[in-house]
Amino acid sequence: MSRLIDNSITIYEALQNIKDGRYVMPAFQRQFVWGTEQIEKLWDSILLDYPIATFLFWHVDDSNVSWDTYFCSFLSEVTFDSRKQADTVNYELTSINVKNTNIAVLDGQQRLTSMYLSLLGQAYIRPKNSRKKSGDKIVTKLLIELNKNKITVDEEEYNSKKYDIKFSEKIGRLSPTQFEIKNILDDKFQNEATRETAIEEAIVNVPGDSKDYARSILTKLYNKIFVEKLVRYTGIKEMKQDDALEMFVRFNSGGKALRKSEITMSILEAYWPSAKTEFGKILVDSYAGFGTDFIIRSALMLYGDVVKSNINKKIAEDLKNDWNGFKQALSNLESLLKEMKIDVSRFSSSWNVLLPIIYYIYYSSDYVNNIKGIQAYLLRAIFFTYFQSGTTSKLQQMKSNIISFDYDITIEMLDQMNDLSVTDGKIEDVLNSEKGSRVAGEVLYYLNLSWTNKSFKYEQDHLHPDNRFSESKPVSVSMEEWKKWRGVRNRLPNLHLLEGRSNGSKNAMRLVDYYNDMNDEQKAKFIKQAIIPQDLSLEIEDFEKLYEARKSLLAKRIRELLG
Repeated sequence: MSRLIDNSITIYEALQNIKDGRYVMPAFQRQFVWGTEQIEKLWDSILLDYPIATFLFWHVDDSNVSWDTYFCSFLSEVTFDSRKQADTVNYELTSINVKNTNIAVLDGQQRLTSMYLSLLGQAYIRPKNSRKKSGDKIVTKLLIELNKNKITVDEEEYNSKKYDIKFSEKIGRLSPTQFEIKNILDDKFQNEATRETAIEEAIVNVPGDSKDYARSILTKLYNKIFVEKLVRYTGIKEMKQDDALEMFVRFNSGGKALRKSEITMSILEAYWPSAKTEFGKILVDSYAGFGTDFIIRSALMLYGDVVKSNINKKIAEDLKNDWNGFKQALSNLESLLKEMKIDVSRFSSSWNVLLPIIYYIYYSSDYVNNIKGIQAYLLRAIFFTYFQSGTTSKLQQMKSNIISFDYDITIEMLDQMNDLSVTDGKIEDVLNSEKGSRVAGEVLYYLNLSWTNKSFKYEQDHLHPDNRFSESKPVSVSMEEWKKWRGVRNRLPNLHLLEGRSNGSKNAMRLVDYYNDMNDEQKAKFIKQAIIPQDLSLEIEDFEKLYEARKSLLAKRIRELLG
């Protein structure tokens, strides 16, 4: 059971603790993200007597951290880009010696880092158009204007600074009455016997009518850093790392909000520091665009509880220790799909559907002899939009079913699942999918895998052109029939895949004219690829006959695809 202790120390004490290595950050902390304006406003708030907000300190010792628990030291320097935003810098991971280090900061990292950089660290600006790798950077320092006559403050602007505090790389050139804030740390200011003289020396260039203003700023700055105990914190004792992590996630809701994936990745890196680097080696080529979430969710599927969606130490270590086996499963998945004439890259934004297959491949050596079962699952899940909602519970359902069927994916198993069983109603829903819908696009893609060329771009196209249904009806067709035809013209039985350039040339051409312009070989190829039943009229007057016959043929082909 953890204990809470409230206390407070001065800014200088806190920063000395950082410098001496007594304060660190847990490895699951995010990167430093504040820009120069946020740091300037922090100091403005301090001088305005605003509270800094409470910090959350986790007491670490031999009882709650192990030798392989990683932490990060605070940044001692940072480079801001030309827009004055901090470059994303990874903190350096380190193990700690609890004889020296006893505090890990759970909440307040951005504020403490900002104060540390301002007083004990170094800041740089990367010039505009300078590349990050070039190393070009200019020293920038935090200055405050002591001449009140030079200060222009917009009193009406919301959240504007009241003091003229700003980072500048033009040190001494903008104004001889600017004071570098970190100079307040000089011994002559800290020594009570020399402080008054040091202040007078600092304000020597300040006009007479601003002397008192300047003295008050420097006196206040000294008091805020060395005297007033502004760093108020809640200390947490006797708390394990997993609990500290939970508390970090709950408290970390201010500032720039963390995405769940960022938190999860930070957690993973706490247990496996090189995780991001290793992930980067996978997320290229066929797996480019999949993202770290894909790997984390796959790891949860293989080693943990996919419903909880939470990486813990065991899962992280299982993934780390079995990294070669994990990579092999992904390689096997790519090869398996290739044998089915499917590129794994197709799933870069819909990879949840692949996770049960990865699980099956990982735990069953016989998966290579079960392409039919794998294809049936994959296409049923896609055509029936299985993962449209309740993703984690459905992944867990698939995992449980694979286990109960002796680590196999079978047609029998799929038929026992309401969401994945093939019914007349579901087939009807697929056939009624309309042009532009995801289902229509997926069905047309998989129906035509045997002839499409990966080098070409294909588009959904109407057989009987859409605009024909906006014209007057054929004489032999009743108005009731015509309205019905117009209502179904965008549905799958009137759609086919056509290569982009061909689609452009076909455009609004009548189907019968488009067909008659072909030679015999082209006609046979078109009938086959468009899945048109033999010996049917392509005239608009016979739309319904073609529509219903093709609907029956598509239903048969779809059922075959679905096993």
